[in-house]
Amino acid sequence: MKVTVLVGGVGGARFLLGVQHLLGLGQFGTADTDDHEVTAVVNVGDDAWMFGVRICPDLDTCMYTLGGGIDPERGWGHKNETWHAKEELAAYGVQPDWFGLGDRDLATHLVRSQMLRAGYPLSAVTEALCKRWSPGARLLPASDDRSETHVVITDPDDGEKRAIHFQEWWVRHRAKVPTDSFAFVGADAATAAPGVTEAIEGADVVLIAPSNPVVSIGAILAIGGVRGALRTTSAPVIGYSPIIAGKPLRGMADECLSVIGVPSTSEGVGAHYGARSATGILDGWLISDGDHAEIDGVSVRSAPLLMTGPAATAEMVRAGMELGGVSP
Repeated sequence: MKVTVLVGGVGGARFLLGVQHLLGLGQFGTADTDDHEVTAVVNVGDDAWMFGVRICPDLDTCMYTLGGGIDPERGWGHKNETWHAKEELAAYGVQPDWFGLGDRDLATHLVRSQMLRAGYPLSAVTEALCKRWSPGARLLPASDDRSETHVVITDPDDGEKRAIHFQEWWVRHRAKVPTDSFAFVGADAATAAPGVTEAIEGADVVLIAPSNPVVSIGAILAIGGVRGALRTTSAPVIGYSPIIAGKPLRGMADECLSVIGVPSTSEGVGAHYGARSATGILDGWLISDGDHAEIDGVSVRSAPLLMTGPAATAEMVRAGMELGGVSP
């Protein structure tokens, strides 16, 4: 079976663990690796240059999680991390002082930056980094081109509108400043990275993880070729609601949705993605038990959607595949 998943960071990485658990891959390796292939198309909208290195939070979170190196409490970064470089940067007064890099994590960014400056595309760099982690899935950046999420805010100090990088909005301000809009800078010229559209078009099933629909999945869909591949693939496209009982389980999806005028409900997000039979991307939509959604042209089914562990997440994945008429 070929499974392609569109993912963001922490939630997307945990969803991928469920896919692997169901198929017996990666850390759950019971299947012949030739039996199944999992490809993750990963958001790059959060990527940024800081401290002279290129940081790719969602790619690294997926890589560390699937490779067994993630910090289990934070859900991001290395386990057993130390912070000496962060302390020294602060002592020098280096900005930004609101973004911290762990020492182990910094090594990944140094290798990535060196390879990027040598002319390697991000997709090739990611493949090289994954050799150290053996994630058991193919991790593809959504694009090799710059496509960064920026946020237009009203500065609370002077009342002026200005654009800041998503990381500043998310990490420094915690999305708690007056926000006008999101802009995917570079997306209009960016194209899907090598293998992305092929993975979507050649899949047996395409899953949209319960990642942030605006700044994770939305940022992926903004890249040239991705939406078109989802619209034309012969595989069923099944999405998972990130909203349970009117609230996102983690992250700040509700703040993002309110900015673009989408209700923080399973029905609202599903309608935002829309049906492939119209102009959207979905064939099926999984919502949490107790929630309700009616979306023209989309098959809706409820299931337990709490990712309490890989086994529970695997059952979520199974339910989505069955909704798409695919037997795992």
